[in-house]
Amino acid sequence: MRRADPMSRPRGRDAAAFVLCVLALLLALVLGVAFGSGSAGLADAFGGGMRAHEIIVGVRLPRVLLGAIAGAGLAAVGASFQSVMRNLLAEPYTLGVSGGAALAATVAIAGGLGDAPLLGAAGVPAVAFLGGIAATALVWALVRGGRAGGASILLAGVVVNQIAGACILFIEALSDPAKLQSLVWWLMGYLDVPSWSRLAFVAAYVAGGASVLLIDAARMNLLSLGDEAAASLGVDVRALERRALFACAAVVGAVVSVTGLVGFVGLVVPQAMRRVVGPDLRLLLPASILSGATMLVVCDTVVRVLAPVLHTELPVGAVTALVGGPVFLVLLARRG
Repeated sequence: MRRADPMSRPRGRDAAAFVLCVLALLLALVLGVAFGSGSAGLADAFGGGMRAHEIIVGVRLPRVLLGAIAGAGLAAVGASFQSVMRNLLAEPYTLGVSGGAALAATVAIAGGLGDAPLLGAAGVPAVAFLGGIAATALVWALVRGGRAGGASILLAGVVVNQIAGACILFIEALSDPAKLQSLVWWLMGYLDVPSWSRLAFVAAYVAGGASVLLIDAARMNLLSLGDEAAASLGVDVRALERRALFACAAVVGAVVSVTGLVGFVGLVVPQAMRRVVGPDLRLLLPASILSGATMLVVCDTVVRVLAPVLHTELPVGAVTALVGGPVFLVLLARRG
């Protein structure tokens, strides 16, 4: 008698879930371009005059695309971290990876690297990638290669975040006052309007890292069986872990270099999608990528629509933290 695959699920249900994810993302993109703090609407992109066209195509469209790229990357990294570290509470923000990337990007920006149009667009994500790698390696070493318990991993991430935060405050105190305000606003998690060159470089980093994770999805599934069982099935466990962590650091570094610290997207989205499509990363990763993009685009659209009412624009990182923080506490209480 053939044994059932524990990760097998009804294909019709999964197909319907993916169709809904795609439709939700398309709807979020359209609404994000159509609505904002200005009066221009989607139809104005084709016949509303030069100013309306510039608002739609030159301001809203690149910002919406940045939100989709950042949300997709953070959600993919969250799902991968949870699999590699075998901890459902793992995500870039709680593991300190975002903090390390933010510290490196802060050094680069304060040093003037971000002022160069093309060099800044390519260089700041690269420096942030190195910071993310350093933070990941530090957490990985502190928890003895990810074999420690969930509480130890989270504690190591908190410590790395605190150290990175202290270093960032020190740099801010010594920075030029003209750059200080932009640094503070950026670190709160803010989707500014990116240049097309910066958007292209971020998209390249995220696409490259996410492609590696998607290719290794089936092998990362086997890590849930344990190192020995995965190795007996032909998986080079250490090489797979290093490859996944490098890919995650590339994605996080690129995203953080442009958006600052946007937390909990990598926690909330994979947890929600795991309940819909199951734990199989071959399904979970694509679903998380689509839903992560949708979540961040929706959050940023809400922020822009509320800006005239609040007379200021809230950082999108604050919105995601308000959504993800309580979810994190509930999951932590359940695991406790």
